[in-house]
Amino acid sequence: MRLMALPAAAVLVALCAAPALAQPTTTPVPGPRDPDQPPMSATPAPTAHAIGDAGTGLAVVRLAPGSTPTASILPGFGEQLPERSAAEIGVGLASAQANTEAFLTYERAVAQASPLGFAVGGRAPQTPGTLVQTASPDNAAPVTGGLTPPATPLDALLEVGLLDGSAHARWDDRLGPCVTPLADAKTSVASLSVLNAIPTLPSTPDLTGLLAQDQPRLDAAARQSLVDTVKQLTAPLSRLGGLLSGTPDTGANGSLLSLPETLRAHSVVELVDLPGSPNKAVKSTSTLQAASIRLLAGTPAEIRVDVVSQPTLVALSTGDRATSSISYTAPVLRVSQGGRELGTLDAANPKLDVPIGLVPGRDLPLVGALADGLPKLDIGVLRLQVAQLNRKDTDLDGPLQQGGPTIKGFMLGATARLLDLQLLPTDALGLPNLPSALAQVSLGEQVVRAAAPTGGVVCAPPATPPGGGGQAAPPTPGQQLAYTNAAYRTVPIFWTGTALLLIGVIVVAALPARRPTAATPRPPSA
Repeated sequence: MRLMALPAAAVLVALCAAPALAQPTTTPVPGPRDPDQPPMSATPAPTAHAIGDAGTGLAVVRLAPGSTPTASILPGFGEQLPERSAAEIGVGLASAQANTEAFLTYERAVAQASPLGFAVGGRAPQTPGTLVQTASPDNAAPVTGGLTPPATPLDALLEVGLLDGSAHARWDDRLGPCVTPLADAKTSVASLSVLNAIPTLPSTPDLTGLLAQDQPRLDAAARQSLVDTVKQLTAPLSRLGGLLSGTPDTGANGSLLSLPETLRAHSVVELVDLPGSPNKAVKSTSTLQAASIRLLAGTPAEIRVDVVSQPTLVALSTGDRATSSISYTAPVLRVSQGGRELGTLDAANPKLDVPIGLVPGRDLPLVGALADGLPKLDIGVLRLQVAQLNRKDTDLDGPLQQGGPTIKGFMLGATARLLDLQLLPTDALGLPNLPSALAQVSLGEQVVRAAAPTGGVVCAPPATPPGGGGQAAPPTPGQQLAYTNAAYRTVPIFWTGTALLLIGVIVVAALPARRPTAATPRPPSA
């Protein structure tokens, strides 16, 4: 078992935002320090070639997404990159990776379960508490345990219940990746509440002087009406006018999104049978298990989201484009408020907008169907989206790792989400310099990749070199043995040292020997 500190938020965001066919991150092959030194000794090429990874995140919170420029050490390159969120928090990452081409043997299979991580302005400090298992060597049993979320500067925005995780990485000494499971990771959270405040909105109940003067939809009278209406609310807009203030009977803090029941994430990479062939295909699977989701729980505006169908994302690579596939079981979510159904989210209807409005004389904003038939000013929208499946694939014709053998095959990958919740402002809010989205919560972010050579993965022990007994074959006539690094400079250094030694011996022998002189006694003093 290894306890490693990994920024879960940064890892998850990288998995979901990077191109779907990016190779799993491993230690790069080091280059020579001296360009004239000989190459490294060659290691036996693996018989089985396979790359796959699956990542599943329970929740990712993004504040002001797309509002912060992306910095780069390359001059002018940051302007070409998409803007990032001002802050991000990731909860519960289950990641499984397999890479037979990894330079370090213990990175051939990696499984990890991370409790929580965060990034502010693109900077993601390392957070402790991650369960990680690597192979080779093989691990007969997984590492399991509770995950303790570390303290972060963004703790006021979420509350995390009991987290559990397990990680299992395996590797066969003879057959390499041909073992089940190859990499397997699980994470579960008992309860979760996200966004107990909206930092991008004013924390004062008085908006006097804060509204934009050049807003065409708000004249002087409308601006004053908005100021007066916000003053009547039980809390400032940063608490959504009181919708995030919790319930008076329990005193608990409210939240924009909460999970009253357990949410589980499972990621696995394995080799499966290839029909009509003794070889194997690479299969990466990401699954989620959720029961229900609550929006604005404990308030009159509470919205219930029931998960009718669980999402599963699978990438299967046989090495051939015609038989490789991405299969996705899209989630089905039923949205209701106060027993009234607002809509159903599925692959055919992936988006639902729920307005948030202010009504003069009311001390709480009205959400969804509660404001039907009343004169109101919509200041925001809760946008719910599902699926968002993105797929990429490419043919392989080259080394999978620097310095590795040329491999022809096929690689494919995909990303998806269980539920994406965005809090969007409207022009009627009248506040200047607001981001396009005030906050974003993504539940169940999934990513899978799989790559295999043409014909599938060969599960066979490495061939014994000629000569038997595991000994290397003798060199053929005319074949030169590889030199070590010192061999390139040993010959001149050796002869130079020998010559200096001989010269020293001759010089010492030619000098006359000096006998020690006896000390002359001194006469005694009077």
